[in-house]
Amino acid sequence: MTTTTETSPAIQAPPRVTGISHIGLTVRDIVASEAWYTQVLGLVRAFVEPHSGGDGYTVVMTRPGTALFMGLDHHPAADPTRFSELRIGLDHVALQVASRNEIDEWITHLDGMGVERGALFQATEPAPRAQVTFRDPDGIPIELFWLGA
Repeated sequence: MTTTTETSPAIQAPPRVTGISHIGLTVRDIVASEAWYTQVLGLVRAFVEPHSGGDGYTVVMTRPGTALFMGLDHHPAADPTRFSELRIGLDHVALQVASRNEIDEWITHLDGMGVERGALFQATEPAPRAQVTFRDPDGIPIELFWLGA
C-alpha cells in the first residue's frame, strides 16, 4: 500500500494570470454610451457580440494602439437605476497613463469636452502618483491614474 500526501487546495498556489483581459460595463443607453466613450476616451467599436444564451449584446470597444478593451453591455431587463459605488460590486474603473504630464493633458481634454471632473489629486508617499476622476453617462467613476517610479 502506498500513501500519497496531497496538498490542501487552500494551500496550493492558484494558476497564473497575466493581466485584465477587458472591462465589461452594463449601461442604460448603449447608443449614448458608445458615443460618449468614443468622444471622451477615444475608444472605437471593435465588434458587437450577442450575449450567450439570451437577450442583449455587447458593443466591444478598444483604444487603438493599446491592449484596452471595454465592453458596453446592453441587458434589456437591466435595473435602470444610476450607478452608485456605494452598492456592492464595482467601485470605479482606473485607466493608467504613462506620465504625470498626461494627467494635465487629460484635464485639458476633459475640460474642453465639458466633462465634469474632480480635482487633481497628487501625492508623493508611498510613491509619486497623480489622478483625476470623472463619471460616464451612467455615473460610473473613471479614474485616470499615473504612478511614478
